[in-house]
Amino acid sequence: MTYELENQIKELRAEMKNACEANERRQIAAELEIALAELAAIEVEQDGRVSAEPPF
Repeated sequence: MTYELENQIKELRAEMKNACEANERRQIAAELEIALAELAAIEVEQDGRVSAEPPF
């Protein structure tokens, strides 16, 4: 899963560089922020710093 997410992040960064309109850049930036947050959450979970189990 992380491989696909990393590829998505690379594609979004490339799209951001080529985006001409401000609205398009904002939309891509929002998608990129979500993808980066998802990747960070996956990495933290894999490192064992956070458990995927609910706290109760």
